[in-house]
Amino acid sequence: MSGAGGERRLPDLRLAGFALGVWLSSLAALHLSARTGLLAGGSGLIVAGVLLAVRPGVTWQVAVRWILVTVALGVGCGAVATAARLSVREAPALAALVRSGEPVEAELVVRDDPRLLPGGAGPPTYLVAVEIRTVKGSEAAPIRLAARALVLGADPGWRGLLPGQRVSAAGRLLPPRPGDLRAAVLSARKPPLLHGRPSWAQRAAGVLRAGLQRACEPLPDDSGGLLPGLVVGDTTRLDPALEEDFRATGMTHLTAVSGTNVAIVLGVVLFLVRRIRAGPLVSAAVCAVALAGFVLLARPSPSVIRAAAMGAIGLLALASGRSRAAVPALAAAAAVLLVADPELAADPGFALSVLATAGLLMLAPAWRDGLRARGCPAGVAEALAVPAAAQLACGPVVAALSGTISLVSVPANLVAVPAIAPATLLGVGAAVLSPLWPDGAGFLAWLGHWPTAWLVVVAHTGARIPAGAVPWPGGATGGLLLAAITVAFLVAARRAVIRRLATIVALGAMLGALPVRLLASGWPPPHWLVVACAVGQGDAVVLPAGAGRAVVVDAGPQPDPVDRCLRRLGVREVALLAVSHFHADHIGGVSGVFRGRRVTAVIGPDWPEPAAGRNAVEAAAGEAGIALRAAGPGWTWTVGDLRLEALGPGEPMRGTNSDPNNNSLILRAVVAGRSVLLLGDAETEQQDDLFHRVGAAGLRADVMKVAHHGSALQSPELLDMVDPAVALVSVGRDNDYGHPNGPVLHRLELGGARILRTDEMGDVAAVAAPGGLAVVGRGDPPAR
Repeated sequence: MSGAGGERRLPDLRLAGFALGVWLSSLAALHLSARTGLLAGGSGLIVAGVLLAVRPGVTWQVAVRWILVTVALGVGCGAVATAARLSVREAPALAALVRSGEPVEAELVVRDDPRLLPGGAGPPTYLVAVEIRTVKGSEAAPIRLAARALVLGADPGWRGLLPGQRVSAAGRLLPPRPGDLRAAVLSARKPPLLHGRPSWAQRAAGVLRAGLQRACEPLPDDSGGLLPGLVVGDTTRLDPALEEDFRATGMTHLTAVSGTNVAIVLGVVLFLVRRIRAGPLVSAAVCAVALAGFVLLARPSPSVIRAAAMGAIGLLALASGRSRAAVPALAAAAAVLLVADPELAADPGFALSVLATAGLLMLAPAWRDGLRARGCPAGVAEALAVPAAAQLACGPVVAALSGTISLVSVPANLVAVPAIAPATLLGVGAAVLSPLWPDGAGFLAWLGHWPTAWLVVVAHTGARIPAGAVPWPGGATGGLLLAAITVAFLVAARRAVIRRLATIVALGAMLGALPVRLLASGWPPPHWLVVACAVGQGDAVVLPAGAGRAVVVDAGPQPDPVDRCLRRLGVREVALLAVSHFHADHIGGVSGVFRGRRVTAVIGPDWPEPAAGRNAVEAAAGEAGIALRAAGPGWTWTVGDLRLEALGPGEPMRGTNSDPNNNSLILRAVVAGRSVLLLGDAETEQQDDLFHRVGAAGLRADVMKVAHHGSALQSPELLDMVDPAVALVSVGRDNDYGHPNGPVLHRLELGGARILRTDEMGDVAAVAAPGGLAVVGRGDPPAR
């Protein structure tokens, strides 16, 4: 990218303004009506026309005018394209069917592989991306259209569908969420009726994907689950805990198909084609065929399409023979993708793909050449410049999403680089070979698991480094702030004195802050007695039972939140899992407790309802080789400094407001001399029984987990009798139940209790402190 005389030429940014205009207008129009979006788009085109009529006489004014023209044209095109898609979603006949909630019959075309939703207590539910072709209500004539939708399928018949398959289904239309192009959500309890077969290409891709999964079955869970995700985007077996480690280490692009995988495959194809001395156009044509085949194998989902588009940029540069064509190609590819699919504007993955590619094209060459000019070997300079440029470009989006700035992402990606290519190529080879020679495919998968295992080691290690990420404001404010700082630094760093000053400041900040972060990493707090995990609208409480061991009471509504909470606390073994009752918001995440941990015992109340919840707990315990045991008054359990005693349920309660809630397992724990009362979801009836039967001496506690997420159904006498110093309220943000109840919280505060809410503070802990109790909130509450 140097001109004559060695001077570096500025990148060609003529299409960048157009792409930025399309991006921003598409993102805004997704949240507007079709009419408003059309008006905004027309206004943008009018502004572009007016600017074109202006004839500035000064050179810099000409440049500014063209920038404004391209941005305005982009705004017009993006808003109009988005409005056209939204008009389908807002079709009056379809909107009327959604509002009515009446049963409908729909003809659909499957657009992506069905995905099993995270487990709960009920039967499995499959999420299927489809396109609605026709939909008919009970009385009206069929409506013909082409609208995106989702299916929530409760029948296993949805599981094996392939993209391109035409089906009919019956169900009810539910309203879509705002901010995307889906017209409706179809809730279908019955299996789909198949029409014909998918295309031969999709069937062949399905055979290869299934063959790769079979080849990976004998491999260890971590690498065997990651390899299909890395190669073809099949994350069916990917451990959510491992996925979280990749996210924490800034390597989440390796858990699914990315531009890196496309570049590797195309690089090998290009090498082979060049060996036979093919010209640029022939090489580009062969690579295009290989690219199309890889997209079919990995499924033409939005993530794969954007990865393919980034690979196509290299093809264009190759065909033209001009390296400077890569930057306009990036802008053109982004704009075309956004016009074709405006929903990508709201996809963080799309933003990360485009920004990473921009960093590689605009920053990495200069940094590489600068390192080489200072004596760095060529290979080392390339290896350092590429991940650093990609990470710097993606930093604002990552900070906006996570509220942190990772200090380990660049070195983690650097040491991961040598493993990506062999893992990708061996995985693709195993998939292609699987229909012809299964044993050979298994051997290639076994070879591919070794570099994949290295990626797992890097992710595990990076995620556990203390102070691996520093806090940063999240959301749009934090992202824009970091973007402004990044641009200002890149402009200022053209001067050597600024680079030296920035290096000194950065080193000083790291040397000053890192010891503090290492010595006081913040979570878990020292000497914690009890932690209420932020699992949304549900319960999950943890009590320490020794180094790496804990007692877990309830598991929340989903597996991932409770698993993440336990990993943050360093819990490797669950000495006891206690289930207060079998409602989904307390047992839906039970598989997350067992994930990667040894569970010694499981207890619950001797109450059969809800049957689905009890069966789910029994099944999870059975898979671990243990039985669910009943506990009630008189049951005690001791491990280390922790002693547990069951206070309820007493005599079975029937005919109450909620029999499962009023037969909750109620536990009183003593940890390091401090008492903790865990009330489950006990309501007024069980609480009244409890204080009459047990009395003040048995109920007094330093810490109380407020029953039923702080609902209004509390016994005032029991609250006064317990008289806690700390009251934990496990509740979801903006929940639909009105939890927690204001008067209940006010009564606790009048009694002197410090109230900790998971919807406001994230994970919350009561901590033993000299002379009393202290409280700590982690500060990362989930959305609901």
